[in-house]
Parts: sequence; C-alpha cells; structure tokens
Amino acid sequence: MAKNLDLRNGDIGKLLWEFSLPAIIGVMVNALYNIVSRIFVGQGIGFVAIAATTVAFPIMIIIMAVAMLIGIGATALISIRLGQHKKQEAEVIAGNATFLLILLPLILSGVYFLFSDPILTLFGASQEVLPYARDYIHIIMMGAVPGAVSFGMSNFIRAEGNPRFAMLTQIIGAVINIILNYVFIFHLGLGIKGAALGTVIAQTVSAIMVLGYFIQGRSQIRIILKNLKPKFVIIVKIVSIGFAPFAMQMANSVQQTILNNTIMAYGGDLALSAVGIIMSVAMLLLMPIVGISQGAQPLIGFNYGAKQFERVQETLKKGILAGTFLAVLGYILVQTCATPIVALFSKGDTALTQLSVHALVTFLAVLPIVGVQIVGANYFQAVGKPVQATILSLSRQVLFLIPLLLILPNFWGIEGVWRTVPIADSLSVILTASFLFYEMKEMKRKKLVLCSSTN
Repeated sequence: MAKNLDLRNGDIGKLLWEFSLPAIIGVMVNALYNIVSRIFVGQGIGFVAIAATTVAFPIMIIIMAVAMLIGIGATALISIRLGQHKKQEAEVIAGNATFLLILLPLILSGVYFLFSDPILTLFGASQEVLPYARDYIHIIMMGAVPGAVSFGMSNFIRAEGNPRFAMLTQIIGAVINIILNYVFIFHLGLGIKGAALGTVIAQTVSAIMVLGYFIQGRSQIRIILKNLKPKFVIIVKIVSIGFAPFAMQMANSVQQTILNNTIMAYGGDLALSAVGIIMSVAMLLLMPIVGISQGAQPLIGFNYGAKQFERVQETLKKGILAGTFLAVLGYILVQTCATPIVALFSKGDTALTQLSVHALVTFLAVLPIVGVQIVGANYFQAVGKPVQATILSLSRQVLFLIPLLLILPNFWGIEGVWRTVPIADSLSVILTASFLFYEMKEMKRKKLVLCSSTN
C-alpha cells in the first residue's frame, strides 16, 4: 500500500507531476492515432482523404466516449475505494467495467454496419468523400473493442498508482501506429485503408498489454473472471460518475456533426479538410491539459475519500496553474508557427493552407484560459459529483457552442463558424469559475465541521 501512503502524505506538487506526466504522454499518444493518420493521408492521398477522416471523426469520438464513460467513471470509484482501504470493492468495480468495455463497443459496431452509409452522410460526407470515409471507418469499427479496452483500462492502472505503465502501453501503440501508417500508405499503397489498419493494429497491441498487466498479476487490483458478472448497482455508479466525460464527448460528436454540415454548406470539401486540420492541432494542444486533469484525478479522489480537504484544494489549485501554463505555451506556438504546422497536413495546397491558418488562429484565440474549464470540470468528476461535472463538461459543446454554431454563420458566413469556439470557451470558463467558487466555500465549511468533530 506504499502508493496509497504517498497519495495521503506525499508532496502534492511532486505527486501531481508524477501522475500528470504519464497521463499527458498517454492522452497525447492517444491523440496521435488520429493526427498521424491525417498527416499521412494528407501527404499521401490529398485533401479529400483529410475530409474523409473529418467525417469519420464523430464516430471515433463516440467510441472514445464509451471508453471514457466506463474507464473514467470506474477510475474515480476505484480511487475513492482505495482511499477507503476497500480493495475488494475496487476489484469488483474494475471487473464490471471490463465487461462493459467489451460489450458496448460491440453494440456500437453492429449499429454502424447496419446503417453505415446513412450515418456517414449524416456526419457530412459528400458523394466525393463518401467512398473514402467508408473505406476508413469500416476498418476502424472492426477494432472498436481493443480501442476502448486500451483507453478505458489504462485509467485503472493510473488509479492504482502505476501511471508509468499506463503511459508505456500508449507510447508503444503510438509508435506502432506511426510506423504502420507510413508503411501501409507510402510503401504498400493501401491508401486510406492502410491508415485505418495501422491504427487498429496499434490499438490491439496496447489492449493486449493492458489486459496482460491485470491477468499476469502485476497489478494491485486484479481482474477476476467472477467480477466480470454485471452488477446493476455498480454499473449505475460507474455510469453516473463517468457520464460527464461521456456526455461531453457525445456532445462533441453532435457538435462535430453540426460543424461538418455547416462547413459543407458555406465552404465545401476544402473547408471540411481545413476543419480536420484544425481539430487535429487543437486536440494535440488540449491533450496536455487533459493529462493534467487526469493526473490530478486520483490525488483529488483519494484525498477527498480520506477527508483530507486541504490536499484536495491544493491539488486543484496547482492543477489549474499547470493547465494554464500549458495552454499559454500552446497559444504562443499557434501564434508563431501556424503556417508550418498546417503545412504538415496540406501537401503544398496553397488555398487549403491559407484557409486553415486563418481558421486555426481564430479558433484558438482564447486558449490561455481554457485550463480553468478542463481541470475545474474534472474536479467535480473526481469527487463523485456527476451533476456539476456534467453541466460544466457540456457547457462548451451544448450550452454555448452548438447554439452559437447555429446562429453566427447566418450573419458572418464561414467566418461565423471560426468565431464560435473562442466565444463558447470564454463563456464556459466563466461558468466553471462560478461553480468552483461555490465549491471552495462548501469545502471550507466541511473542514470546519470536521475540525469541530475531532476536538
């Protein structure tokens, strides 16, 4: 139980770094699965292939949403149970979550293959883009289960205090993905199918490593066959806590679908390709902040369960500061290097480069303040407050972004699309700060009650 003692008594700054660095690398590596594919298909095939991956993106978001629903929901519970010294309950939670990470992606895949063309058309595929999108996402959906298992169960490994191995599984998968994408596209001539095949093989290798960690007995908590039997009460708890990131990702899928169709209406396939580039760059810049929030989660969850409220507050404060620092670095990178960044995708297409650079700078205009929203929303998830977490997680995509996306283009055209994100980000940060202010006052009251009861 050495890791648990560290969580209870160790230096917060050092622990946050130890947990966040592997988490940052892990989530950035996960983002590379999509980004590397877009770079290679852009350079090896062209802007129509980038548009196809953009159409496929909402579907891939849904797979990730399911993995987050179960993986992050279970992780919060596991961290709290370990903080309460209830290891057996933590193992039952992990077993139930593993069952769901296998079942739910299988259901999603079945639904997709029944209605693939209508789904792709709904997500913005034109007649020119549809064949490319079909070739790509058919293969991706065949690997939905290993993708969900790899991403979802790596959270369990972080929850029990071994973030470095969780990072390793993601790094190895990313390296394999990069190598196979290059070989399949540029040497074997498999085109967009090669990009999808490389991604699925890489995710499968990562999933095998994660499962092996638990099956071979290297873990503190074990995945036991009897614990895979679903228990309704546990599933409800997992889903209730994991619903916030799930809803956020599902809203992101809806938002991406509306965005794709709006872009097609005002800018066509070229603008759709630009959006694909923008989303790839934005994901890479936001993932380090997400990693900070994930690294803070076991610290917040454990100490909240142990009623160490001062340590909870310190973790939250340092997490927000670290997230803001990374966001500022990302903003500076975009402002100074937007053109060479876009050139990685655009294959010398001047029109695509110019459009993408302008849109990227506008999209990320308020990036420096986004860390408050990401870390703050994750705080409520970590302490098991799903209502607040859900509201904050949905604030950008549902409360603000989607309405703005439906309204602003009517006045500003394609420029209105680019301006929706900074406006929505600003409003969501204000809302998150308000929630955190009230929460800190409530935690201060709990500390006073706890002190009075122990005296």
